This record gives sequence, structure tokens and C-alpha cells, in this order.
Amino acid sequence: MSLTNSHEALAFDPLRLAGRTVLAKVVFVLAGTLALAIASQISVPMVPVPVTMQTFAVTMIGVLYGWRLGAVTVLAWLGEAMLGAPVLAGGAGGIAPFMGATAGYLFSFPLVAAAAGSLAERGWTGRRLVASFSAHLAANLLCLALGWVWLAALIGAEKAFWAGVAPFILGAALKSGLAAAVLAVLASRNRTAAE
Repeated sequence: MSLTNSHEALAFDPLRLAGRTVLAKVVFVLAGTLALAIASQISVPMVPVPVTMQTFAVTMIGVLYGWRLGAVTVLAWLGEAMLGAPVLAGGAGGIAPFMGATAGYLFSFPLVAAAAGSLAERGWTGRRLVASFSAHLAANLLCLALGWVWLAALIGAEKAFWAGVAPFILGAALKSGLAAAVLAVLASRNRTAAE
């Protein structure tokens, strides 16, 4: 098997975005921002940061869209939020969320999508369940770490850890498991369709 064939065997592109036109990719970006907005409304209220399905959607978009288009999609969604669209958790939008307790998490999202997408492009997804789980968990932990840094500057490191990291570790693991399971099903369906 040549290096090219090996790369193609690892490629995970269930939406077949690689061969699509720029216009089609723009449509996918808009659909992705809608998916992020919907996922943001699935929330368990906690203080100072709610538990939402945002990170699930962010990592999934990174994996399904690839690291570049995934990061662009997340940036577009954050841009919508900055312009005042109610696309964040609890219907928030505007500049305030980007200056408060959640800012570090929000600013981490494009990096999280890129990290998950980059790992997926290296084969950490699809039928490789443990690798897929690990990729999503690593991306989720990156989000928690960057969110913690910002929150620590506002309320102190220890308080930020107990308020903004510790309560979310189990959720990160559960969302990572769900993402890995969904992607494994997608990979097996794509393989069956290709055969």
C-alpha cells in the first residue's frame, strides 16, 4: 500500500467536503453555525459557567468539517454572537459574554474545533473508537484549560478550578464518548455504502 493509499484509508470525510465547491462549503458553514446555536440552548444551568452541548457540537464540527472549515465555522458562529445574535447558551449574544466569565471558553472554541479536526485528519476518529474518544476528550480538556486561565484571572486559580473546570470533567468525558460513538456509526455506514 502506497503512502497515498494509506492516507486515503485513514481519511474521514463522511460529508465529502473535500470535493465540494466554495458555495457548498459556505452552506455547510451556515448549517454549522445553526447546529452550534441549537446545541448551545441544550443546557444545564450552573454558576459561573453552564453545562451545554456546545463543546459536543464544536468538536463534532471540527471532525466532520476538518480542522480548517471547522475552525472557520466556529469563528462565524462567534461572529454572529458578537453581532448580537442570540446563539450562545441561554440565548446570549453581544459583546458581554466575550468579556465575562465564559470568555475563555468562547475564545477556545475555534482552537478546540481545529484540534479535534486535526486529530481526526490523522486517523483519530471513525471506527477507531478509543482514539476518537481520546481526540474529543483532549479537545474538551483544552477548552477547560483555556477557560480556566481566563476565569482564574477573574476569580483566582483555585476558585476557578472548582467552579469552571472540576464540575465539567465528567460532562467532557460523557460528551467525548457520545461523539466517538456517533462517529463510529457514521464510519461504519459510510464503509457499508462504499462497498
